[in-house]
Amino acid sequence: MSGKYDDIINLPHHVSKSRPQMSIASRAAQFSPFAALTGYEDAVVETARLTDSKIELDETMICVINDRLNVIKACIGDGSQVSITHFVKDKRKSGGQYVTTNSHVRKIDEYSRVVLMWDGTRINIADIYSIEGDMFEF
Repeated sequence: MSGKYDDIINLPHHVSKSRPQMSIASRAAQFSPFAALTGYEDAVVETARLTDSKIELDETMICVINDRLNVIKACIGDGSQVSITHFVKDKRKSGGQYVTTNSHVRKIDEYSRVVLMWDGTRINIADIYSIEGDMFEF
C-alpha cells in the first residue's frame, strides 16, 4: 500500500525547543463550544420567572389591618410575635411576591408609614396583606 503520506507517517511527534508545551486544560479550552449569545440563557430564565401582582384590599380589610396595627402599637415590648404577610416588589420586572415575616415589632413609624421588625425588616404599611398573631385570637 503506497500512499501520499507514507514518508512522514511514522516520524516522531515534533516537540518545540523554544516554547513550553501547552497543558491539557489549555488545549481543551481551544475546542470548547463558542457561546455566541452570552447572557441569553439568563434572559430566558428571567423571563420565565413568575411574579405575582399586588392585591388591592377592600375597605373592610384595610380597617382590620389598621385595627391590628393599633393593637400591636399598644402591645410593643410585651414579647408578642406577629406574622405579617406583605407584598415585596420585584427589582427586575413588574410585580413581586408575597412574603410572610415572623418577628416582634420594634416600632410603627406612622410618619414614614413603615413597620420596623426586630429582625431588621422594614414593611411598608401600604404593602401589608394580613397580620396574624396570638394577641388577635379572642
